[in-house]
Amino acid sequence: MTRLRVLLLGASGTIGGATAAALRARGHEVVCVLRPQAQVPAAARSSPASLRFGDVADPAWLAASVFRRGERFDAVLSCMASRSGEPADAWAVDFMAHHQVMRAARHVGVPLFVLLSALCVQKPRLAFQQAKLAFERELAASGMDRVIVRPTAFFKSLSGQVERVRQGRPYLLLGDGRRTACQPISDADLAHYLVDCLQDRSRWNRVLPIGGPGPAITPREQGEALFALLGRPPRFRQVPPVLLDGIAGGLGLAARWVPALAAKAELARIGCYYANESMLVWDAQRACYDAGATPSTGRDTLFAHYAALLKGEATDARGVHAVF
Repeated sequence: MTRLRVLLLGASGTIGGATAAALRARGHEVVCVLRPQAQVPAAARSSPASLRFGDVADPAWLAASVFRRGERFDAVLSCMASRSGEPADAWAVDFMAHHQVMRAARHVGVPLFVLLSALCVQKPRLAFQQAKLAFERELAASGMDRVIVRPTAFFKSLSGQVERVRQGRPYLLLGDGRRTACQPISDADLAHYLVDCLQDRSRWNRVLPIGGPGPAITPREQGEALFALLGRPPRFRQVPPVLLDGIAGGLGLAARWVPALAAKAELARIGCYYANESMLVWDAQRACYDAGATPSTGRDTLFAHYAALLKGEATDARGVHAVF
């Protein structure tokens, strides 16, 4: 396998950190670009020369500190994403920062750009989805070889109720918990899939949806698995989806008079979206989600992750990836 020199964006996140580790495990040279205040991931600490701290949306900094004269990269691999999904942050990071990096990389002849996007851009109704999709289109039109990876749900997004259930409280469901489904993927499995894209030319210049192993699972099945792991009978509390719709609508209306509420309204809309949409491949012709058409990879399962969390063998740095 050829040893590559890879510029990695988003290494301070959980998926980015896993990707840095996967790159080093394969013997690739990794240069991580980080925000000035970002924590340095363990996989990037082996060499100070592998770290660049600055603003990737600044073309002058990119030219002076990243794409310096005589410095060569075989690929850019981006796990970078907005932290909140709020409109201003989404357009600044998911679109503009990527735009600036792509322009600078293309200018110095970097041949390949691997982008971690999201499966939810199939049905874009939120600001961060529109921003991601706008950059996907720009990358496709750039002339660079590229791979656009659209993963399904992450383990950390589906682990918010583990502690709640451990404490004896009921599992919260939106509606009956059967309306949506996903095929969740672990950080490690997604990281290895992204790294494979660097040298698997059959994946180049394609948009690739990807999920984890096993069948698609509903929120109700997630709750049932948690109770089974604890040896308890399932207890559920159903929350009407219309309640979230009302909160989002009310905040959106109030934001006309109190602009500071606009960000909260967008977060509520994000919650509504995931309450109503599955994270599976969308079949536009049949107007439905198709679990059978959703590719899978890896070995890690969500329920094994739940078991590890309950035993204290794993933790989740969830941040904004919390539904409850």
